[in-house]
Amino acid sequence: MSRTTRLNLLKVLGAVLALAIWWATSAASTNIYYPPMPDVLTGVVDYWLTGQGTEHLVSSLVNLFTGLAIAIVLGIVVGLLVGQVRLVDKAISPTFEFVRAIPATALVPFAMVLFGLGTEMKTFIIALGCFFPILLNVVDACRALPPQLHDTTRSFNIRGPFRQLFVVVPAVAPRAASGIRVAIPLGLILMVTSEMTGTNLGVGYILTTAQSSFNLSAVWGAIVILGVLGVLLNLVFAALERRTLRWHYDQAD
Repeated sequence: MSRTTRLNLLKVLGAVLALAIWWATSAASTNIYYPPMPDVLTGVVDYWLTGQGTEHLVSSLVNLFTGLAIAIVLGIVVGLLVGQVRLVDKAISPTFEFVRAIPATALVPFAMVLFGLGTEMKTFIIALGCFFPILLNVVDACRALPPQLHDTTRSFNIRGPFRQLFVVVPAVAPRAASGIRVAIPLGLILMVTSEMTGTNLGVGYILTTAQSSFNLSAVWGAIVILGVLGVLLNLVFAALERRTLRWHYDQAD
C-alpha cells in the first residue's frame, strides 16, 4: 500500500470516527442545544438539498465562486506586477498594507454604502478578503525566482508577454495555488458574514434567522452544510491542483 493511499485511508477513518462519536453522543440527547444527529442530517437533506434551502445555497455558491474568481485573477495579475516591477511595488504597497490591516468583515457597512444590499456587496467582501492571500503568495514567489531563471531568459532573449506566460507564471503557480488554498475557507467565512446583514437570501441569512428564532436544529444543519462545502471545495481544488501542477509534484516526489 502506497503512502498516499495510507494517508487517504487515515483521513477517511478519522472522518468516520468523528461521525460515529457525534452519532453516539447525540442519539439519545434531549438537550435543545445538542440535537440528535439523525434529526440534523434529515433537516439538511429535506431543507438544503431538496427543499427551499436550495435557492439560498445556490445564491451563496454563486457569490462565493464569483468573489473567488475575481480574487484569483486580480491576485495573480497584481502580484506579478508588484513582485517584478519595483516602481509599482513602492507606489501601491502602502495602500495595500493599509487595506490589508482592516478585516474584510469590518468593511461590510462600507460595502453596503458603496454597492447597496445586493449580490455586488457580498461579492466585493469575498473578493477583497480572498485577494490578499493570493497576492502575497504570488509576490513572494516572484521575488524568490532563482537567478538562473533570469539569466536563462536573458541569454535566450525571452522577453515580454512570452516570458511572463511561459516562464514566470509556471514558476509562481505552486505558490499561487497555496494562496488559493488559503483563500477558499476564508471565502466561505466571508460568504456567511456578508449574508448576515441586510439581506434575505443565502446560507448566512438562514443561519441568522434560525438562531434568532431559536431553531437550533436548523443552526446545526447550516453548520453541517458549510462544513461539507468546505471539505468538497478543498477536495475539488486539490484534485485540480494535482492535475494542473503534476510536473511540480513529480519533481517534489
